[in-house]
Amino acid sequence: MNLIDSHTHLESFAERGEVAAVLERAAAAGVAEMIAIGTSPEDWALYRKLAADHLGRVHYTVGLHPCAVEANWAAAVAQIEAFWTDGAVTSLPVGLGECGLDRFHLPKEDRAKAAEIFAWQQAAFIAQLEIARRRSCPLVVHSRGAFQECVELIDASGVAWERVVFHCFTEGVAEMAELQRRGGYGSFTGVLTYNSANNVRAAALAQGLGRLMLETDAPYLTPIPHRGKPNEPAYLRNTAEFAAGVFGVSVEEIATTTTATARRFFGL
Repeated sequence: MNLIDSHTHLESFAERGEVAAVLERAAAAGVAEMIAIGTSPEDWALYRKLAADHLGRVHYTVGLHPCAVEANWAAAVAQIEAFWTDGAVTSLPVGLGECGLDRFHLPKEDRAKAAEIFAWQQAAFIAQLEIARRRSCPLVVHSRGAFQECVELIDASGVAWERVVFHCFTEGVAEMAELQRRGGYGSFTGVLTYNSANNVRAAALAQGLGRLMLETDAPYLTPIPHRGKPNEPAYLRNTAEFAAGVFGVSVEEIATTTTATARRFFGL
């Protein structure tokens, strides 16, 4: 079995000196490769180094997560393109992201501040969409409580929709139809295994096995039966096994199909 974790965060493991052990456990579970997803300047250089140190096993993206957007967001976004153009770089990003919009984490008690931060998020997303359009690179979108706004900004940007994935897709069939109509993708986390996630399973089925990508979003969203523990790439196998039941196919077919889709999408 050869799975690709198409969206993971390795920063916390690196801080504890656990990356080698995480990679070893992942390989033992059949997760041969993973994409470390950038969220801010604090992890971009780390992920570039991990990709260089573990060629072919760790890939990475660079992007400013909406929850990392502050008043000085433009200074951070201005650093992104150098990861592709710096002649000294030994490992290039495989995509831009994660970037997008997030209403869930806005201040609940201060409407004015929430509106200000959301405006920063929109401006930062537009700026990153322009980089993605210019570079024609894969785009990893974070959308929480702002699906329609994200879609509208991508529509207006000129970014090719077939290069867009909405990670941790937790919307329903109607929203998946919007992505499919445009040519975009949704990727699925351990949420797929949760008892309450009927809408997520329905959306995965609506997208179809041929376009399915799986991710951990580690250390978050741990799948059953490990829920309650920090997530890690090795647990992608549990999501893959569950997805096999959802689609009525073997886990080997899930692995083969999702790996091929991730390779094609990210150009691996």
